[in-house]
Amino acid sequence: MRSIWNGSISFGLVSIPVKLYSGSEDRRIELDMLDKHDNARIRYKRVNEETGKEVEWKDIVKGFKKGDAYVVLEKKDFDNANLKKSKTIDIEEFIGEDEVAEVLYKKPYFLEPQKEGGKSYNLLRDALKKTEKLGVATFVMRQKEHLALVGVYKKALVLHVIRFSDEIRDTEELKLPKTKVTKKEVDMAISLIEQHTTKFKLDKFKDVYNDQLMKIIESKSTGKKIKTEDFESKPTPAKDLMAQLKASLEKKKKKAS
Repeated sequence: MRSIWNGSISFGLVSIPVKLYSGSEDRRIELDMLDKHDNARIRYKRVNEETGKEVEWKDIVKGFKKGDAYVVLEKKDFDNANLKKSKTIDIEEFIGEDEVAEVLYKKPYFLEPQKEGGKSYNLLRDALKKTEKLGVATFVMRQKEHLALVGVYKKALVLHVIRFSDEIRDTEELKLPKTKVTKKEVDMAISLIEQHTTKFKLDKFKDVYNDQLMKIIESKSTGKKIKTEDFESKPTPAKDLMAQLKASLEKKKKKAS
């Protein structure tokens, strides 16, 4: 793995030099955009809108529009905006593991200790694991400030980048139904949930869509047609809700017997 950020993680007066690695990877199949007339690949160019000429990456800078002109920013300007946060994942407080809503989570990163940081790294990891706490931290990466939670995954410290409160849209904007459900219906739904409750095993779940898409790609490359099944998702009418809940419970019981 290649580190994407180097710096330190601190709590109190303890500072641990670390490297940051992406903790996940995208498994989407790489697809190119083509011209449907001749299957030629489509390319994007960075073009100067005044001259119409292509601009090389080395000649591109970033700027903020102020009035009719731009204020051009250099790399040192981004670092100097907050030098400490550009170099340090600063744990400001600790919270319980179950205090953060799942909707806030964005992306996981693994932390690895650098030279001379091994003992303090293990100290923080073991203390977080024993107390079942998460460290709330802020830091700057790729010219953006991030809010993060520091916890433990297996034997490593993991940093979860989470969303700031103003990044979450208000659910009041949603058109949610006001239809009431009966206690009997809720009890039936709870029974169904309990019936299907198991211990979570991550390895049990596989990316089936990618595999099936690759089968279609392979079939099309050989000129063969692949058999597909029609599927239509139909909403359950309110009058049929109890019947469908009962049928779901019976179906599970039959499988278990």
